[in-house]
Amino acid sequence: MPRYFALRLLATVTLCLAAALPAQQPEPSPNLAGIAHIALRVHSLDASIAFYEKLGFVKAFDLSRDGKVYEAFIKINDHQFLELYPTTPKDSEVGFLHVCFYGFDLHSVHDYYAANGLKPTEVKTAGAGNLLFTMPGPAAPSGPQNMEYTQYMPGSLHSKDAGQHLGPNRIAVEMTRVLIATDDPAKAAAFYKDKVGFMPFGVPTPTHTLFKLPGGTSESVEIVPSAQLGHKAQITLDADPLKATAALKSTGLTIDTDHILTDPDGNRILFAR
Repeated sequence: MPRYFALRLLATVTLCLAAALPAQQPEPSPNLAGIAHIALRVHSLDASIAFYEKLGFVKAFDLSRDGKVYEAFIKINDHQFLELYPTTPKDSEVGFLHVCFYGFDLHSVHDYYAANGLKPTEVKTAGAGNLLFTMPGPAAPSGPQNMEYTQYMPGSLHSKDAGQHLGPNRIAVEMTRVLIATDDPAKAAAFYKDKVGFMPFGVPTPTHTLFKLPGGTSESVEIVPSAQLGHKAQITLDADPLKATAALKSTGLTIDTDHILTDPDGNRILFAR
């Protein structure tokens, strides 16, 4: 057989075999268990703690250095917290700092991201005793957004506090969604889908996309344009808006017509079911 026809035959066979084989799919991202916390910088720890106490939430513990508290943990449930950091002369901008996700195999999540071309820091033990790594995410109003991941460990402050500091009059027992403001929503949505394996759901728009965390948890994040929030944060608490409004009447706090409550630093809390 002439060499030309032999090469044509080989190419045809190769194409047929390739068509018959299933397309190679990317390895799915390791599962996450949920949203661990959202971190906020606040003007006054005392004022913010007092505000959240009116919602029935309790400060579980804090971290201090030289006798001065630099981080307070407000407990929503045994796996979800609000981390409050006071302003300093160096860090004076109040509002959103980062959202943290938690999983049960943090090393696998870390290695998946590294293999996918991202640059996570090494997994280490953080101040509260849990495993932790961070990495830069999409651009936010103040630059690349810090993304944080944790794994609750036996003996950590969080684990030791299990079953404690669960205010009996909490206005909600779960944080179901966090809004993430970004300078380029389309690019950020592609990052969450293609780089970190989050799963879009609902009907996206050019500026808003909802994502479920890999692993089937009901908690979600929503990508929104920076103009919507600026440096502020917005979380959703799982509560009936009408019941939440009634429960807050005696506290002097008011939920607006969009079912949103604003904290002392302008961060927003949405009540929704």
